[in-house]
Amino acid sequence: MIFGQLSTHEAAGAMLAHRVRAGGTVLQKGNILGQREIELLKAEGVASVWAARLEPGDLEENRAAERVARAVEGDCVVRAQAATGRVNFYAAADGVFVVDADQVNAVNLIDPAITLSTLRPHERVYRNQLVATVKIIPYGVPGAVVAAAVEAALQAEVFSVKPFLGLSVGLIQCTNAALKGSVLEKTHMAIDARVAAGHGVLTGETRVPYTVPALAAALREMAEANDLTVIFGASAIADRADIVPSAIVAAGGRLTHVGMPVDPGNLLVLGELAGKPVIGAPGCARSIKDNGLDLVLTRLMAGIDVGARDIALMGVGGLRADVPRPHPRRSGPSPENAPSVAIAVLAAGRSSRMGDCNKMLARLGDVPLVRLAAEKALEAGQGHALLVTGHMAEAVAAAVGDLPVQKVFNPAFATGLSSSLKCAVGALPPSCDGILIHLADMPEITAQHLRALCDVFEAAGGNCIVRATANGRRGNPIILPRALFDEVFSLTGDIGARAIIETSGLAVHDVEIGASAAIDVDTIEALGSLGGTFAPEAG
Repeated sequence: MIFGQLSTHEAAGAMLAHRVRAGGTVLQKGNILGQREIELLKAEGVASVWAARLEPGDLEENRAAERVARAVEGDCVVRAQAATGRVNFYAAADGVFVVDADQVNAVNLIDPAITLSTLRPHERVYRNQLVATVKIIPYGVPGAVVAAAVEAALQAEVFSVKPFLGLSVGLIQCTNAALKGSVLEKTHMAIDARVAAGHGVLTGETRVPYTVPALAAALREMAEANDLTVIFGASAIADRADIVPSAIVAAGGRLTHVGMPVDPGNLLVLGELAGKPVIGAPGCARSIKDNGLDLVLTRLMAGIDVGARDIALMGVGGLRADVPRPHPRRSGPSPENAPSVAIAVLAAGRSSRMGDCNKMLARLGDVPLVRLAAEKALEAGQGHALLVTGHMAEAVAAAVGDLPVQKVFNPAFATGLSSSLKCAVGALPPSCDGILIHLADMPEITAQHLRALCDVFEAAGGNCIVRATANGRRGNPIILPRALFDEVFSLTGDIGARAIIETSGLAVHDVEIGASAAIDVDTIEALGSLGGTFAPEAG
């Protein structure tokens, strides 16, 4: 490819490298200069332009990007059309991203003109999430270089998404006199949220005395009925001969690995019984906070085998504990280290006061109520938005369409609002400092309202509660900080976070947004007052 400053007289057919203004016309970068454009430039006295001209054998950037993209594309990903020399890839389903680092490196070592970048190996991904991109740097690349990159990519699968398989999971908790019932309940909620986030079903829980015979008997029964079993001992696992590892062997299983180079999560045990995985969970996994169990469970839920070597290689990146951040108690915001807030749109309820119709599918201005809420969450620009579904989950998710929101199914939606809160918190990435709870049946809430709440949270340093108010009365949405995430799992029934807010001891910042903070769509009459209607599929 020839690139440089060309005389306008000899630039016909070349690709414009920089934007040029000619009188009242702007010729954009990337335009092919035809005779009309050349005459326009001459008439305006433009003597030269920076441009690129392909040589024989060169491939234009989009054609080059397409060829490389077809070679690297793997299973369960969607390839977008090439534009400006770039092809993006998106996950076709919720699951785990698998990538061969050697293959990526082989492509990138061919020539600096061709670049391939991806997410980290075994990162959890969500449908429609960007997972990889091919970018051609110059406007054209020699065909031989593209052919070499294609050949390198075809040696093995470069990347793919392994979708979650919807596994059934059984939970065994060991008990003793020192273990409080509240701890067992909190553990159940944490595992339920993790399993639901992996599209699985927690089928049941068994509680047994902390002895090898009792645990082995329970394990045989639980393993027979489920795809995967998680065990919590009544105390930390101290050795391969301890109760949990011994019970796996006594049940007829085998130990795969004891311990892992991940912190928190060192004391994890992995085994198998009748060809099915068995996890002895570390005590830290009683909390929803990210730990070693998440690294193993997420892969297993996607059908990815985890062996002793896999666990041994988790040390790089295995330090999962929160580390001191530059902003934990700062007095003012900073763009570089501002607290991260995820916006959770809750849309799982049964709309029991609407009769046979689901209010999430009601339309305001021909747009489903749930889609309006999701659009506003994305417009708020916080970087991560998720949608919790439950009742009529497929129809509700379809109403949102291809909006890039993380979809989380709440299998316990019939039990009330608290279950959706737990699913939302359980699905958050570890980088989130707070969660904004946005009820999808509040159509008067705008993106500006959501941003205002997030701005207050940021200005306060990310360790406070932020609550919308309507003429001085508490309303919604609210923001909960990470410090209260564990408390969410103590909630039960059809209640929100009010009890947590009132007993947390954290500062509560009220943000007055007017009547919008109190207007929801709970009845047919309320919907009608806003000009809403039901589509046929809402029932």
